[in-house]
Amino acid sequence: MKAVVLTAYGDVNKLRAEDLPDPHPGPNEVMIRMAGASINPVDWKLRSGALQSMMPLDLPAVLGRDTAGVVVEVGPGVTAFKVGMRVMGLVMGAYAEFVVAAAEAWAEIPANMDVVDAAALPLVVLTGTQLVEEATEVRPGDVVLVTGALGSVGRAAVFAAKARGATVWAGVRRAQVSDAAALGADGVVALDDDAAVDALPVLDCIADTVGGPAIARVLGKVHPGGRIGSVVGEPAGAMARGLVVHAMLTHPDGKRLGELARAVADGRLVIPIAKRMPLAQAREAQTLAEHHAGGKVILTGPLSAS
Repeated sequence: MKAVVLTAYGDVNKLRAEDLPDPHPGPNEVMIRMAGASINPVDWKLRSGALQSMMPLDLPAVLGRDTAGVVVEVGPGVTAFKVGMRVMGLVMGAYAEFVVAAAEAWAEIPANMDVVDAAALPLVVLTGTQLVEEATEVRPGDVVLVTGALGSVGRAAVFAAKARGATVWAGVRRAQVSDAAALGADGVVALDDDAAVDALPVLDCIADTVGGPAIARVLGKVHPGGRIGSVVGEPAGAMARGLVVHAMLTHPDGKRLGELARAVADGRLVIPIAKRMPLAQAREAQTLAEHHAGGKVILTGPLSAS
């Protein structure tokens, strides 16, 4: 099969197109022919070696967490998926013509969703949702701030927090305030505007997708005993303020992914797509995504025309 392989830690020039042996599914596994594989920040952080101490790679390695395509083979014990079904999943090794993962990782693509565009969803919608539901434990009536609310993970977090009955503030940069009005949050705050931050109400919790100065500015707005959920690690000083902190890593959840995909298909949740590029252009695609493309960048595979 065709795949894009990371040969060593470093810049995008360490990515190389190669022919690898075709995989085959084992028990409780599903194999698809890839139609789309989207790029996420974790991809270039793994590539550069920035995550080497936390998530070491066995090089050479195939990157990519998001994929969508058509089932071509199922392993023993799989009953929920059949050859020919269109599916998406949170996986490992998505930059490849064929991708194998446990059946629990996959969800059927809604009939009115493009198979390539479906590849934009798994990691970001599951991360944003798990951030709210599992790490931050947002409850009905909570006042919650979502940082980085215009990012793909932030959009999913706003959606999930609203669905839980919270009062949601969307935290963005000053230049993004007008765009953030379309997110459906109860309020929008510019996190790089001290006066705007000062005007925030007391918060029950923060769902943090950005870390750094943005989260540092708002920790003091959370009441003692309040909750911080984070996808970027524990914020400095949060526990010293008496806050409960849960840093998280995303896990596959095919059932929840299917529900979120239907929300996207219905227009209730929007995950912008910036560009589609062929798998062979993975270097250029990672470069574009790393420098803020304004939406998801998708690598297209052999089924991109279907």
